[in-house]
Order: sequence, then C-alpha cells, then structure tokens
Amino acid sequence: MGNTRPNVDLDQPDEQLDRAIEELRGVLHEERQRPDAEFRAASGANSNVIMNIPVDVQIILGSTEMPVSELMGLQKGSTVALNRRIGEPVDVVVNGRKIARGEITVLESDPSRFGIRLTEIIAGTKGA
Repeated sequence: MGNTRPNVDLDQPDEQLDRAIEELRGVLHEERQRPDAEFRAASGANSNVIMNIPVDVQIILGSTEMPVSELMGLQKGSTVALNRRIGEPVDVVVNGRKIARGEITVLESDPSRFGIRLTEIIAGTKGA
C-alpha cells in the first residue's frame, strides 16, 4: 500500500469524515485481497488516523409531516405514524450523511435492549 497522499486541509468535520471513510474503505478492500499478518499490522497503523475523530451516529426509524396544530396536540401516550413499515430497513446516519442501512435486532446478551444489524453500506455519495 503506497503512502502517496495529496495534502488535504482537514479542518472541516465533513472533510475529516470523508477522508476517514475513504481510508477505511481502502484498508478494508486491501485486507480482503491480502489477509496476511504483515498487511494487517500495517493497516492497523493507518487506522489510528481515524480513531480519534468524533462522529454523531443516528439511527433513523422514519419520519412524518404534520401541521403545527397536530404537533401541538400531541401528549403523553400519543402515537405518531412514521413513513416506514415494520421490517423495512432503517437508515444509519453519521454526521448528517446516510452511510448504511440496517435492520433492528434484539441483543442476545440483553433482550431488554436492541441494536442495528447492518445490511447495506451506501456508496460514497454526498448528502443524506
């Protein structure tokens, strides 16, 4: 793996995230092609670059639109219908950008909690 990287100003969080995602994809792609121990050790050093970047992760179950009057009428126990059905994938959004889709799953270690099983990684596109 070559170390020829263009000089990039990483002052913006989106630029940092873009760079980190692309670097991680490159490492994972090469790891699949060369699973030897020497490469894994080298890729571990490269992954340290992205480990300290803080990201905001959101799981988007769905959304809806409603008039303000309906919104103001919501109270404890109200139900808001979302635009997704049970079983449809949920969106995984990092720093405002949709990066993956997944399905809700119950944690085996703690059935009172749930998580997301990733089912699809979205290609490197801009915007959510």
